[in-house]
Amino acid sequence: MFEKELNSLFENMILKNYFQGIQWSIKKDNISYAGKVGFMDLDKKDPIREDSIYRIWSMTKPIVAIATMILVERGLIDLEDPIESYLPQAKKLKVLQNKNNNEVLLDLERSIKIKDLLLHTAGFSYNFLNDPIGKEYEKNKIFHSENSLLKNEVEKILTFPLLFQPGKNWVYSVSIDVLAYIIEIITNKSIFLFLEENIFKPLGMNDTFYFVEENKRHRIMSSYEYIQNSNELKKISYKSQTINNYGYPHSNSQYARGGHGLFSTIYDYMKFANMLLSGEGRNKEKILDRKYLNLVNQNYIKPDLFPLEINSMGENKFNDIPNDLLPYGWGLGFRVMINKEKNNNLGSLGEFGWSGAAATYFLVDPSKNITAVLMTQVLQANPILKKLFYEFIYNNFK
Repeated sequence: MFEKELNSLFENMILKNYFQGIQWSIKKDNISYAGKVGFMDLDKKDPIREDSIYRIWSMTKPIVAIATMILVERGLIDLEDPIESYLPQAKKLKVLQNKNNNEVLLDLERSIKIKDLLLHTAGFSYNFLNDPIGKEYEKNKIFHSENSLLKNEVEKILTFPLLFQPGKNWVYSVSIDVLAYIIEIITNKSIFLFLEENIFKPLGMNDTFYFVEENKRHRIMSSYEYIQNSNELKKISYKSQTINNYGYPHSNSQYARGGHGLFSTIYDYMKFANMLLSGEGRNKEKILDRKYLNLVNQNYIKPDLFPLEINSMGENKFNDIPNDLLPYGWGLGFRVMINKEKNNNLGSLGEFGWSGAAATYFLVDPSKNITAVLMTQVLQANPILKKLFYEFIYNNFK
């Protein structure tokens, strides 16, 4: 019954031209529910596949966050470590400040810590944000390339000033890319190899990768962007200061990022989400000790920095759907529910997860033993999809 009802809701989203195809999975108390509606692409109208492969965009970040916590558990890194311990060039970082209409560069009041990278309190920005540093990133084509190495991009990031003093603000940023490169330095391995050995292989996530083998590429769902003015889905165009400009190749074996770049399937990502309840895989494979897992879904952001918000540029304005981060604080790589009243009393305190630029989404609710993943491939998408998904979950699974 649940499957039919949710599929029907999502079919309506496809009829409205908001999405081309949607796949979902929910697990509650070891009972799994799943469904899919729509198409792999709008040209051929091939039905969505059970094993569709998706660009998960920022849902790459929580995986890198857990990789970091694995290193913390092993004593190879500490959350309080200053990043210049690994990236000496970070010693030269300055903070851009506007004084009397003049831009001045200030020295750092303190070092950026590993914890700041996880919390987005380091002072970095994103090319799609409406701030001076985001504009500089865009002008210099940070992450536009499908061929550059992670190392080169991070080294470039460190040549720009910070937007604010470390710890003084919360701005969603490229900090997880910086963190991924630090993981490469510490382990002397590519970020993919470290993720594969410590997360993907133990969990059986055999369809999660930066590089998609040729015999699997037909399973990649086509990506679109939603044009609100004309209410249509179009092939992605490259507009200034949008996430659309980011490189996301499927066939470059040297390509890796920390904040985006991974491909996955709904079933692979559910394995990751389920692990976040216990730190273990289905067959008790230990990924992360509970002591360290329990640090992840606590709020570390000071009250004066709320509400959290991602002020992205872009033509689409969904004014009828408020800032969906209002009820949330931020943990070590994840949004964390801290105020149900600001969420129509839906959800649970400590529910955590994240989403991706192409409207992918997941949540983990330890108190209700729920995990859920939503997959599609639409940039600048209508946020009503995850709203419907969330409301459905909490109205049906008590």
